[in-house]
Amino acid sequence: MSDSWRDLIFGRPLFETIEPRRTFEDVVLPPATMDAIRQALAMIRKQDLIFETWGLAERHRGTAGLAFHFAGPPGTGKTIAAEAIAATLGRRLLVVRYAELESRWVGQTQKHVAAVFRDAVKADAVLFFDEADAIAARRFTGLSQGYEREANAVVNVLLNEVERFPGVVIFATNLAANLDPAFERRIRTHIRFDLPGPVEREKIWRAQLHATKTPLAPDVDFKLLADRYPRSGGDIKNAVLKAAQLATFEPGPDSGKVIHQRHFVAGMEDVMGAQSVMAQSLYEAGNVPAQVAATERQILLVSVGALVTAIAALVVALLR
Repeated sequence: MSDSWRDLIFGRPLFETIEPRRTFEDVVLPPATMDAIRQALAMIRKQDLIFETWGLAERHRGTAGLAFHFAGPPGTGKTIAAEAIAATLGRRLLVVRYAELESRWVGQTQKHVAAVFRDAVKADAVLFFDEADAIAARRFTGLSQGYEREANAVVNVLLNEVERFPGVVIFATNLAANLDPAFERRIRTHIRFDLPGPVEREKIWRAQLHATKTPLAPDVDFKLLADRYPRSGGDIKNAVLKAAQLATFEPGPDSGKVIHQRHFVAGMEDVMGAQSVMAQSLYEAGNVPAQVAATERQILLVSVGALVTAIAALVVALLR
């Protein structure tokens, strides 16, 4: 029994197995990103020619597999692109997240890392590390704390597994600068995922809806939405789902309900508003409630008073 299935029995799988349903017909990316992905797919298809027929495997040990790095902001299509690659290759996608790999037991996280690579080989699956900067972060230079040694050991194991892995592994990062520099030479191709432009955004709006089943009002203008809201594909997806929900609240029978432009606008405004709330800090300038400010002033006055009292007592003691 593999470590991953043992963890599954005890209630915590190490990865999510996805049978790919989305292909590159469902993926809308900027042209430069799509070109880079096509080159990556060409690399995968020509592996046998390069390393077996042409004999490069005999000269270059540990290069039979292919590691890719997808870097870009959240919601720019990294996960769906990985799924489309797996679909194109006719393989399953094993999605790994650090929360599932991390263990409170010393040394166990490294074993988990090794286990997912073994299971990917057995399943002949594409291995996808989501938000990889959490597990493949820069190693600590100082090792004064136990967690620093543990984190470095995890990265070392991950690097070794990548070198030996004969299949396709994809690392997705939101903060590429946090990735340990040692991954640069082990990763064959680094692909940047930028926010979509107006043309791509219009296609993304359309791609979120069913071609025949989704009821749209005549006033829907996806080009206008694309121009008005320079947002990521993930934001557009959420806005479409919210718009559909809002449309169901309209009066009348469900059979007569359609999604209007106002629903899409309201959906995107709601998405943007939610992000504003999440980014809000209690201590932003001009946003501190009066009672909090008053409490902070009171604490400051008490602290100053205590300091003055202590200094006075020290002076009295020295003069005796």
